[in-house]
Amino acid sequence: MGDGDGWADCDAGHRHWGRYGAAGVLLYCMDSEPYVLLQKRSRLSIGGGTWGVLGGARHSHEGPIEGALREASEESTLDPSTVRVHWRSAEDHGGWSYETVIGSVPSRVGVRPQSFESAAVAWVSAREVDRKKLFPPFAESWKRLRESLYRVVLVVDTANAMGSRADGWWRDRHGAAERLRDEIAAVSGFTGLPDAIADVCYPSIVMVTEGAARGVSSADGVEVVAAPGSGDDTIVELAASQAVDERRLVVTADRELRARCEAAGATVIGPRWLLDTLRQARPA
Repeated sequence: MGDGDGWADCDAGHRHWGRYGAAGVLLYCMDSEPYVLLQKRSRLSIGGGTWGVLGGARHSHEGPIEGALREASEESTLDPSTVRVHWRSAEDHGGWSYETVIGSVPSRVGVRPQSFESAAVAWVSAREVDRKKLFPPFAESWKRLRESLYRVVLVVDTANAMGSRADGWWRDRHGAAERLRDEIAAVSGFTGLPDAIADVCYPSIVMVTEGAARGVSSADGVEVVAAPGSGDDTIVELAASQAVDERRLVVTADRELRARCEAAGATVIGPRWLLDTLRQARPA
């Protein structure tokens, strides 16, 4: 038992498990089609006999991702170190919230029950989930979150993003690119993505550099790709190289580049979105 185990009342007068809220993991694996990992709740649990995601009460010291992965590893043999987190979605009930952490694993590894709360754990084709007897709260969230079984690769047109703010970048393009890289790496989660269903995105990030900024190195969480020639050509190549469960989001205000990236299948957003995100993430 942790300090989060216990009942809590929300502002609507409903009773929920988890004194500090609760969190669960909607885990998928992309095979020839997406499969999701579901837990059949035991008869000793709330909603016994129904299927939902691994998860439970968060403790006072835990963030939603930490809590969701801990609960999943307590209820099953899932190794949380293999999970790559892509999204987080919150349901706020007023005074109590449930956070769904959406992530993926490279393969459908065998996962078994590991606590009295789990009667079974199984990989289920996403198109077959609705045929299960679902835990009612999960059934409601699944209607929305089934569209979030993908990961985002954020491709940044570094020169264009730097040129969108007057911070003296023209005096030291290499240093300005390093500052931009470090600011992006410090963001804990991105919001306001086009067509997103979930609230917070944790994308893979690629910055494309050219010219005087070509020697900037990668940093934790940000891959820096030096364009061998035209930066625009490299960005278009990256925009087109999408895996089945990937969506590429290119950050640029260049109209011609936008058209080329959209023709390659990527979505494009202006640098103002990125710069606003960086400004909001700065310490007060």
